Amino acid sequence: MTKHLFAHYNEIFPKYWNEPALTDYNGDVDYTFAQVAEQVARLREYFQAMGIRQGDKIALCGRNCANWAVSYLAIASYGAVIVSVLHEFSGEDIETLINHSEARMLFVGPYLWKNMQADHMPGLDAIVSLTDFSIIATKRAEVVVSEAPVTVPQNNHIFTVRDLDDLLLINYTSGSTGSPKGVMLTYRNVSANVDTGLEFLPPGGRQNVVSMLPLAHMYGQLAEFLYPLASGCHIHFLTKSPTPTLLMKAFADVKPYIIVTVPLVIEKICKRAVMPVLEKPSVKKVLKIPVIRDMAVNTIRKKLMNAFGGQLKYFIVGGAAINPEVEDLLLKVKFPLVVGYGMTECGPLIGGCYVHEFVPRSGGHILPGNEIRIDSKDPYNEVGEILVRGEHVMRGYYKNEEATRATFTDDGWMRTGDLGLIDSKQNIFIKGRNKTMILGASGQNIYPEEIEGKLNDMEGVVESVVVEREGKLIALVFPDYEGELRFRQTIPELMKENLRKLNEKLPKYAQISKVELKDDEFEKTPKRSIKRFLYK
Repeated sequence: MTKHLFAHYNEIFPKYWNEPALTDYNGDVDYTFAQVAEQVARLREYFQAMGIRQGDKIALCGRNCANWAVSYLAIASYGAVIVSVLHEFSGEDIETLINHSEARMLFVGPYLWKNMQADHMPGLDAIVSLTDFSIIATKRAEVVVSEAPVTVPQNNHIFTVRDLDDLLLINYTSGSTGSPKGVMLTYRNVSANVDTGLEFLPPGGRQNVVSMLPLAHMYGQLAEFLYPLASGCHIHFLTKSPTPTLLMKAFADVKPYIIVTVPLVIEKICKRAVMPVLEKPSVKKVLKIPVIRDMAVNTIRKKLMNAFGGQLKYFIVGGAAINPEVEDLLLKVKFPLVVGYGMTECGPLIGGCYVHEFVPRSGGHILPGNEIRIDSKDPYNEVGEILVRGEHVMRGYYKNEEATRATFTDDGWMRTGDLGLIDSKQNIFIKGRNKTMILGASGQNIYPEEIEGKLNDMEGVVESVVVEREGKLIALVFPDYEGELRFRQTIPELMKENLRKLNEKLPKYAQISKVELKDDEFEKTPKRSIKRFLYK
């Protein structure tokens, strides 16, 4: 039975009342659990004074910070609906989404506000700064957020536990292009996700977390905020863009028990720091000796663990397929890797598992409270669209009945848009996206992601995108310009050789006609997935 998110918090907050809860890693804000409760109470008093009603929408848009999390808890516990908008959208897109959501109030980072105008959002009664909860603009100047602390009793009634099927959140997955898609998630959807995290990734007491993924995305919101807070973890928010240098310093200082990321982070570390050493002929020769091989494995594991702070219990990868060569290396050295599968519409978890259960190349198994179906005659061998239903699945898209109808089958299964297979233990194997699948000349299904996986394993390739042009497959490649001096050939010569080797591994209908070199990295989404639609 699903336990309400706030039932978890009502147990945890009194237990760790004077312990640190939310901290801005590179800022000045540092709240204990008691102080979080006090800040939440202050904001709820302000909502009441402003005439906000249960079910009204309040938007939240800003970089990761403790006050983002406090605002989230205050809005939800008041009974209003959170409207989560990504801070990386343009000011114009943010205004469009605020209007679409019918929000009555907006919490915003001041740096974003510079590119926005209040008169473009006439439905807002107030705009509040995420820096210090000061009022940026309001229709009721006499009402302000109290500066005086609000005394909150240390008991288990801090958060009101409402109906699990009440709407908690509208999460916008894109900007204003076309009809905005605001994913409607209930307390049941999010609470079931929190329960899943606590079951499969138990922190084991007070632990530390680094919040680096955008909180406006369900991936970061669940894994680096809602779920760890439900077990009393101390969350450290990176309030600046997470550069590699900043991340490594934060991991060393905070020593997190869990890191949740996209494949790019671990792939860069392995492909640039670990694999070149292992590929040296002298090292390969030595590694054939069992005792030395075991010592090398332990050394690599220790170095990787230390790079992430030394206390790591779980390294969770999602958002895109991980490079198979990197995955094999991590599993070989017994790194605590799990690759999951999900999407915003499922709040976000669909697939996951215990670390010791992880099956290579999978996205975990279908999680409790949910069902999976492959839309093919033989789900174990014939690729089909992945369909899901259960407690994690959204209510629908806000004010977009057409998109909602198109997403669900007549018998209530949600279409993920992903193509895949399952095995007898319900492990999920992603083969590609419906939208990216290419139909070969003789009707064969070609999955660009699978070709890219092979190409990305090759020397000198940082990342790639396979596209179709006039019936031919072209590989767009961003090469490792920094490592060019390591190669025996120039990059164009190396890519020519890579093309030959790649086509030897591919069936004739999936052969690549040519490689085109890119001068810069591919543009990425905030989750660090390549924006495939930009490349043709």
